Amino acid sequence: MSEHRLLIVEDSDEDFQAIQWALGRLERTLPLDRCVNGDDAIDWLSAPPHWPSLVLLDLNLPGTDGREVLGALRADPRTRTLPVVVLSTSASERDVNECYALGANSYLTKPVNFTQFTDQLRRTLDFWLDAAQLPNREAGV
Repeated sequence: MSEHRLLIVEDSDEDFQAIQWALGRLERTLPLDRCVNGDDAIDWLSAPPHWPSLVLLDLNLPGTDGREVLGALRADPRTRTLPVVVLSTSASERDVNECYALGANSYLTKPVNFTQFTDQLRRTLDFWLDAAQLPNREAGV
């Protein structure tokens, strides 16, 4: 079984640090790669040094936002099948519907409470990295 990696597309240092802390509390040692804006994420995924098993994508990014990143990933045959979980502070029905229409695999609203955030991250990773069968990297090529 190959080693899982996460790509975190998150501009907030605090939210990125919360993800790192939550992973520590969950005792999940996963290699993390981070992009701080949408342009970096699109560039990084065009020729990634490490292929991620899962992308956690913030919706409200500076410049190229998460919706545009999601659209670009789904338009590219190399990244079309890559699992993308939108992780946003927005609970707007419009945002949720738009992200699913663009091809998000799931949409999660970031809890403010750290314990709830940790539990949400645990359930997400348990599903995507342990229960789900992920596509082969070359599946979209």
